[in-house]
Amino acid sequence: MGTVLSLLVLIAIALLIGAFVLWRRGGPKRQIVLMVILALVAIVNVAIWTMPTAEGDNPLAQINRQQQQPAP
Repeated sequence: MGTVLSLLVLIAIALLIGAFVLWRRGGPKRQIVLMVILALVAIVNVAIWTMPTAEGDNPLAQINRQQQQPAP
């Protein structure tokens, strides 16, 4: 799951860079806005998976811990 989150961050950065380049070249505004929105959604998604809960644990750590425990 950590690999997926890492790729998601890299994709968000690539989308922001691509939107900036497209904006500088005078590309279609709708496509630029959609690229920025998609990058923001990806960043928020990563934040949700990595933010700690009230117990001090994040959802990613909870999943890893459940996968390491043997099933009864």
